[in-house]
Order: sequence, then structure tokens, then C-alpha cells
Amino acid sequence: MPRSLPPLNALKAFEAAANCESFTLAAERLCVTQSAVSRQVKLLEEQLGVTLFERGAGRLRLTDAGRRLQPVLRQSFDRIAWTVGGLRDHEAFPRLTINVPPTFASRWLVPRLGRLNALYPDLELTVTTRAEDDLTAYSDLDCAIRFGDGEWPEVEATLLMQESHVAVCAPQLLAGRRGREVDLTRHTLLHVLRGEDRFHTWEHWLSAAGLEGVETRGGMEFDVLELAIQAAINAVGVTIADRQMIQRELFRGDLVQLLDVEVTGHQSYWLVTRPGQTESANLGLFRRWLTQEINDPPG
Repeated sequence: MPRSLPPLNALKAFEAAANCESFTLAAERLCVTQSAVSRQVKLLEEQLGVTLFERGAGRLRLTDAGRRLQPVLRQSFDRIAWTVGGLRDHEAFPRLTINVPPTFASRWLVPRLGRLNALYPDLELTVTTRAEDDLTAYSDLDCAIRFGDGEWPEVEATLLMQESHVAVCAPQLLAGRRGREVDLTRHTLLHVLRGEDRFHTWEHWLSAAGLEGVETRGGMEFDVLELAIQAAINAVGVTIADRQMIQRELFRGDLVQLLDVEVTGHQSYWLVTRPGQTESANLGLFRRWLTQEINDPPG
């Protein structure tokens, strides 16, 4: 079946301008003139019958139509470049080996790997969750995802996403109560072992919620967030969890949020690499995919 597609140069010009948010910077990237980029984008808009950019003083801004088109083109061009490179030299794209925290792996990364595999079926990936797999000690690791404050002098860290804390429990613990009717003094608090910070997480949330008189030093402790989440699902008690790690449970109703209070955590998820490390094609592709999944995920 023949494909009805706009000219490739017009698609390339739009994708570059969308990424750079500038016709001038896009022209430098494509080694053409600024007017050529502007003309190609205008041609694309005329063929599609939509406006892709809001044009005004300063930076270009994507319209809703532009935001729909940008990630599709980015993925398509990435996949073409990656596949063509693999045809030239299959050995140029070795297996990508990454180390990630267990909860991040099971709750965020693995549910999204189907999309990564659909986009890049030839990408060979190894995922480990062993805490002892230190990036600086294991030469076979290409990168790692770490949880913390990003202050690690032995690696280069790129911020992926910030924690967003909510208090959650199984719906049966509420017994029809909601809002400020919930008495946290009658429930077991579930903590994640992070030194003294395990208590600070609850204290930070309680302060934001304006609740007093809750003893935060008791309750149960777990060494990974996954166990605290499972305990909450099984009605053991109430835990503070990163909303991004429990989206499925909140959607399905396995967990419910206590109060409309959401607090930014003090730690984040970071993509870390070795200082001065040459970025392979696989690692560059994985980095861009991570960024897109976080900032502009498919519906």
C-alpha cells in the first residue's frame, strides 16, 4: 500500500526546529539557512492543514499538533539512524548493560520496556538490580540509574525525575472515611529505611498536611520501597510513596491517597555515567528514550 507522506526535508526541518525551539539553531544543525528551515516548516503546515508552531518574539512554541508530531518523528529518525548504523557494522552496537534500583525497575522501567522493544527490537538490553553493581567497579556496566541527591563525585549525573510524595493505604483501611476524618494515630506507619530520613519523610508530609500529634518513630520498616507499597496494598498500614511508582495501583483503586497533599521529595532519580565516558549509540538512544518517557510519554 503506497504511503502518503510529506517531503522528508520538511519533516527533518520541523523535527530539528522542534528540538531546538529555534529556526536559527535548527538551520545550524542541518547546515542550511534559517529561511530554508522556515520555508520547509511552512510547507509542512500547509500540506497538513495545521499550525505546528506559535510564532512570536523569542523562542518558538509548539502547538498541540506540533507536540503530537514531534515525538513520533524523533523516534522514527532515531530508529532509522540506529538501524542504518547497525547495517554498516553490527559490532558497533553491543549489548547495553544498566543497573537500576529494584523498585524503579519493577514499577517504572519494566512496564515500559515493551514500548522500547517495539521501537528498537534489535536493541539488546541487560538490566541488573544488585546494589553491589557499582558503575566505577564494573567495566561491563554502560550506565546506571541511581536514587539520591545527585552529589556523587565519581560519576556524571543527569536528573531524570524528582520524587513526589503522597500518603496512601488500602481502601478498606478508610472504611468510608476520607479527608481529615482519617486518624493516622490509629494506623501503622510504613517506613522505607533511609537512615534518619525515613522519619523525616513522614514529618515533611505531616507538616504539609497540617496534621499534629502523629508519632512517626514507630511502625514498620522496609529496606526497599516495593515492600512498603506491597504492605500498604495488603492493608498493613499507611506509607509515603512516590506517586510515579504507584500510578497503576492508584488508577485501579488498590491504593487510595489520604488527603489532597503532595510533597516534593528531597531525592531524585538520576542517570549516571563514568566521567569522560564516550557515549555509545545504544546509550544515547536509551538516554533519549528515558527523557521522552518521563517528559512526553505516550497516552
